[in-house]
Amino acid sequence: RGYRLDAIVEVNGKKVGIEVDGPSHFLAKKPVGGTILKRRQVTNLEGISLVSVPYWEWNKHRDNRGKKQQYLRSLLQLS
Repeated sequence: RGYRLDAIVEVNGKKVGIEVDGPSHFLAKKPVGGTILKRRQVTNLEGISLVSVPYWEWNKHRDNRGKKQQYLRSLLQLS
């Protein structure tokens, strides 16, 4: 059994995993142990860079598609 990622995109020829992390991934806005382990293993074993989208950051842009796109582009270092 392996891990699942919410999305995998290619940025400048490299695979980047995107994880949209909900409230169960955090305690006081800090990642819990299972989330930390997943990030480490995906990065080390699969060689995929991983970008986390914390729910509170995503919710700031709830009704604005353009802002969501801009936020993702900034995380992926495309803007």
